[in-house]
Amino acid sequence: MTDQTVKLDILSDPICPWCYIGKTQLFRALEAHPDHPFVIEWHPFQLNPDMPEGGMDRREYLETKFGGKEGAVKAYAPVVEQAEKLGLNINFEAMKRTPNTLDAHRLIHWAGIEGKQTAAVDALFRAYFNEGRDIGDHEVLADIADGIGMDASVVMRLLKSDADKNDIRARDAHSRKMGVNAVPTFIVAGKHAVPGAQPQELWEQVIDEITEKLAG
Repeated sequence: MTDQTVKLDILSDPICPWCYIGKTQLFRALEAHPDHPFVIEWHPFQLNPDMPEGGMDRREYLETKFGGKEGAVKAYAPVVEQAEKLGLNINFEAMKRTPNTLDAHRLIHWAGIEGKQTAAVDALFRAYFNEGRDIGDHEVLADIADGIGMDASVVMRLLKSDADKNDIRARDAHSRKMGVNAVPTFIVAGKHAVPGAQPQELWEQVIDEITEKLAG
């Protein structure tokens, strides 16, 4: 057991299925090692920074992005397979819109101030992937905030303002400048970048190695 900690920065987008899968695999490893050294912080990265403010029809978005229905089905086949393997219920039928996630990232940022960042990320993944809710909608975001013990009326007031919009955009742009071009990306101790959704076993190995180093 060590009282030393290691920073784990996670760049993620709440509408990214691989981020949901990667987060699940990491957190299963953390649960298996309750004395892990990681202190986690989530950082904004928008898969679609140019998405219209109100989002767009999901089918239209996917078919445009992947060159038609077949392309979209093909692109999502590995997601479906991996989610099933992990027992994650991704309800694609319920997902009608692809939102602009700027406001969801603002909520994650505000949740972080209250020490509830991971709870916010969890709730956003659940709302979008399991319940098919539009996480670009202010009412939905305020309800999610309420569900994790934040003040929904304060969150709603902040969402109606421009608070932290430029900060989120700047942080997103900074990550791209540093060479991040896909999420999830995990940065261990400020220097080791681990891109993509990694299996639980890999994280368990990383935790063991770090714990050993800290103890030594």
